[in-house]
Amino acid sequence: MDVTHETLVETAKTWGLFYLIGFSICVLVYTFWPANRERFDRAKRDILDKDDRPWT
Repeated sequence: MDVTHETLVETAKTWGLFYLIGFSICVLVYTFWPANRERFDRAKRDILDKDDRPWT
């Protein structure tokens, strides 16, 4: 089997697409997993210090 540039490009595009789709699904599952809710809520609350409030 002769490996040409076109064969490598086609293989990289095909498997790269499947890799990115799989990785995206893993990220979405991790993000919306119920056990991670507290971690993300804490990160949302703690992004600013208590002294950092809007001016009123």
